[in-house]
Amino acid sequence: MDFDYSPQVQALRQRLDDFMERYVLPYNGAWHRSVAQGIFPPPFVDDLKALARSEGLWNLFLPSLHDDEPGQRLSNLAYAPLAEIMGRLPWASEVFNCSAPDTGNMELLHLFATPEQNQRWLVPLLNGEMRSAFAMSEPDVASSDPTNLQTCVRHEGDQLVLHGRKWFVTGAAHPSCRLLIVMCRSGDEGTDKHAQHSMVLVPIDTPGVTLVRNIPIMQHHSPEGHCEIVFRDVRVPAANILGQEGAGFAMAQARLGPGRIHHCMRTIGQCELALAMMCDRTLERHAFGKYLAEFANVQEWIAESRLEIDQARLLVLRAAWQLDQGAHAQSRVDVSAIKVVTARLQTRVVNRAMQVFGAMGLSPDTPLAYFWTWGRAMQLLDGPDEVHLRTVARHELEQTRAHRGASSAYFTLPEQLLAEPRVR
Repeated sequence: MDFDYSPQVQALRQRLDDFMERYVLPYNGAWHRSVAQGIFPPPFVDDLKALARSEGLWNLFLPSLHDDEPGQRLSNLAYAPLAEIMGRLPWASEVFNCSAPDTGNMELLHLFATPEQNQRWLVPLLNGEMRSAFAMSEPDVASSDPTNLQTCVRHEGDQLVLHGRKWFVTGAAHPSCRLLIVMCRSGDEGTDKHAQHSMVLVPIDTPGVTLVRNIPIMQHHSPEGHCEIVFRDVRVPAANILGQEGAGFAMAQARLGPGRIHHCMRTIGQCELALAMMCDRTLERHAFGKYLAEFANVQEWIAESRLEIDQARLLVLRAAWQLDQGAHAQSRVDVSAIKVVTARLQTRVVNRAMQVFGAMGLSPDTPLAYFWTWGRAMQLLDGPDEVHLRTVARHELEQTRAHRGASSAYFTLPEQLLAEPRVR
């Protein structure tokens, strides 16, 4: 494994960093003012998107783009440090057409869509002309076990008819959202439980699709939405099945790996920013006769944060490398591991920074409260920690069963103390 950034990635990192400093960060205050006034997205975002595309900082995340599709065709490992840079400013990813859930949805369409579906949905997504959402979780079942999902789809002539309720559908309130990819129960109870669900492409303006509410997450109200949506007698053409019927779970796994790499690296970017802010604050804040940077416990917080961020980054880069190598069994375990590690990392590092900032750390004057909120939420969203820990534990136990008893040679039992060693 070689995690050195290639000359291409080093150049892109520099270009992206410069673009963020010169063009995106100066608009941060204006973005927040605009959203507070109910203007979303702010009108200047389209200008920034056009500028980013003209400078080749567009669709950085898809490794398998065709020659006629815009983007850089970067591997997961190459894209990871770019996601870290974008992650420092939560709204920045849209400028580069690298926002979730569009990234995962574009990957799904790229892998499984028909030519007609691609032309209608993938092309405008790649061009940044529309947004999309992915509807999976449901309020009435434990969605941590996705085989529970109850939203159903049935064939009726040449149409598909959907009924059900979804929630925490990220991006559905964005004014440019045109497409919902909906996970639906399509199979009989008698079939394999992982072959009972399909993905259906549903235009958001289809009759029967009702956006009930935009759900705040721990008091944070996201302008693009984490929405509750009801589907009542929603009818779309039968050709709107994405991929094979009944293959929804297998397709979801293909979507989740890269998407979690992206999220985890954005998280690390936010943790790096929190650490930098914490260090700045300790050098300027004076209490009890000395600067905070002189207190031993504060120095320990800074050191622990640096160690934990670097450890997490290496684990995420290894997961990205595994995905690029096609090592699907191991990469699935690594992707579960990084999901747990980075969410916990974010709450720990940001919590320390908030403590250093004092009351200001609880206010919207810094991004710390938002960062902490999102880190805590991610211990539940996109699969709770317990599910991912179970994946890691099961893999560890499988490895042990395959080499059962190998560790017993390291025991020292009473009878072994009297026996002469034997060379085999």
